[in-house]
Amino acid sequence: MMPMAQDDGLEQMYQEVILEASKHPSGRVAFAPDLTDEAVSAGESTVMAPHEACAAGESHQFNPTCGDEATIHVDVSDAVPHRIERVVWDGHGCSISQASLSIMVDLVEGRTVDEAMDLFRTFHALMESRGAGLAEDAKADELGDAIVFQGVSKYPMRIKCALLGWEGLKDSMARALVQA
Repeated sequence: MMPMAQDDGLEQMYQEVILEASKHPSGRVAFAPDLTDEAVSAGESTVMAPHEACAAGESHQFNPTCGDEATIHVDVSDAVPHRIERVVWDGHGCSISQASLSIMVDLVEGRTVDEAMDLFRTFHALMESRGAGLAEDAKADELGDAIVFQGVSKYPMRIKCALLGWEGLKDSMARALVQA
């Protein structure tokens, strides 16, 4: 068992990683349906033009408990094995949901759909651990920075925040594969 002072330091480091990822999120863009004249002139929007060799999938997720929401857009290659070519998202919510989305993008972009689904299952297992973490060190290592959400898994009301983007990723990939 980890000494209390060391555990507190680790928890603080995890909180700092979550806050940093939520302040500077990877993959966050403003989607085209939200275009306004002001946004276009300021260069704040992204037009979602499909890649020729990709199928796109998009999923909107909403957590009615806290109001967090996100739309996740995924481009998956047509070639087998299907690879995630691009993941972008738009939304709002607490630092946990925003950081989880950001770290998820960094983890899955460029991987195959099968690899992303393995990460999805591993992240779910982490969230189900209620703070205990993962039994296999190799699985924990695969999660990279997403392991910081181990502390979040102690709080059932916050687990949904951390899983919001991952559920959207899974749904978006499924929608893209139907088109591939």
